[in-house]
Amino acid sequence: MKGVASTAGAVREGQVDAAEPSRRAVARLHELHEGPLGEGGGEGLNAFLAALSNDDASTLDVPENDGCIRGVPVAVKDNMTTLDFPTTCGSKILEGYRPPYEATVVRRLKEEGAVIVGKTNLDEFAMGSSTENSAYGPVLNPVDHSRVTGGSSGGSAAAVAAGIVPAALGSDTGGSVRQPASFCGVVGLKPTYGRVSRYGLVAFASSLDQVGVFGGTVADAADLLQVIAGHDPRDSTSVDRPVPDFSGERDADAEGLVVGVPTEYFGDALGPGVRVRCREALDALEANGARIREVSLPNTTYALSAYYVIATAEASSNLARFDGVRYGLSDREGGDLGEMYERTRTVGFGQEVKRRILLGTFALTAGYHDQYYGRAQRARGLVAADFEAVFASGVDVIFTPTSPTVAFPLGERVQDPLQMYLADVFTVTANLAGLPAISVPVGVSDGLPVGGQLLAPRWGEATLFRAAYALESVLGSEVSDD
Repeated sequence: MKGVASTAGAVREGQVDAAEPSRRAVARLHELHEGPLGEGGGEGLNAFLAALSNDDASTLDVPENDGCIRGVPVAVKDNMTTLDFPTTCGSKILEGYRPPYEATVVRRLKEEGAVIVGKTNLDEFAMGSSTENSAYGPVLNPVDHSRVTGGSSGGSAAAVAAGIVPAALGSDTGGSVRQPASFCGVVGLKPTYGRVSRYGLVAFASSLDQVGVFGGTVADAADLLQVIAGHDPRDSTSVDRPVPDFSGERDADAEGLVVGVPTEYFGDALGPGVRVRCREALDALEANGARIREVSLPNTTYALSAYYVIATAEASSNLARFDGVRYGLSDREGGDLGEMYERTRTVGFGQEVKRRILLGTFALTAGYHDQYYGRAQRARGLVAADFEAVFASGVDVIFTPTSPTVAFPLGERVQDPLQMYLADVFTVTANLAGLPAISVPVGVSDGLPVGGQLLAPRWGEATLFRAAYALESVLGSEVSDD
């Protein structure tokens, strides 16, 4: 599969019919799925819950326009509303649900000529770190089918890694774009909170959720972000400020770039292979003119605990709307309204969603609100202040591992929530502080991809892309293994 720019260029110059890239994407999608969509099981990747059929693709007509990505096939995580496909959030409670409106990011992609080929599998309501919590079965890692893809945007990461599409949309609440990008060996970016509209993104934790992008390369991620970024009056958290040219630093090198390396992210919990690949990436940057500076983010130790209090509390509030009254699954066999709520939610929600609703409801209970939620918000402020201090000291970007380990085996952590949550330990800080962050492949350990994470100040996507382009360039196509 060609990249975003090369695909769009070939269509624009008449080298290929505008529908041809999408026909190829759909054919590969179904070849790798091996069975009916949305049922799980089998030997396929199970990356998609809904998609165009081969018959649909054969008659596909891409409207004439001068869009910058006309003819580019794109996959969309199934927690963003679409008119052409159901939106299930990977949950039985929304099985078959077709929303009456379309997410702003989806509309912007279509206005620029992209073809949405399908909706990708995810942890139910984006709650998970492995895409094993989907009601429709887990997604298999294209690199090794015995391994997880990471989560919760595992389907989108797999779709790009398997060469089905050059780019895809995911959502990132605590690392749900960057961590699967690391596990699958692709690029994954979470923009600054407020840079991209959340209108039409089904809410998990509203103060943390952000639409992100996957690409086979840094340029692919930049090209997709360029299309979806910008103010949206329908989203109260969308910020009205100029969108820079994210490709402007494409030819920049590492010369003079000041890279902060936080000691807290290179502790004993870091896998040895991940440590080696990340140190090699830093050495490569330094050899090409970057200045590496050790820094400290001392309140990182509180980040994961604060995140899981805030995220579950907001989930408890947001998911109260799924009650069987207005849309989705409704079990009306009970004798009264309360029993209908209980039966609907018992049947409709999976175990992990129930766990987080219970935890969040407890954290918001009268008498415990300040003890848990209030303290978590104060810890969040400390985490953000740490980043501000480091960037104010002259650091351009911060480099960390994306995840402590490579992709772990399917089933290894599903019965151990704490170990599962620890997969997010390096990514949740960016969401708590509202910062832009990107995961870039930095090598291979034991045959599995390793991702390095770069973080920049708020609204610093241009700087972030400069560093990401430089990292990708200095590493080149040569990746080492243990």
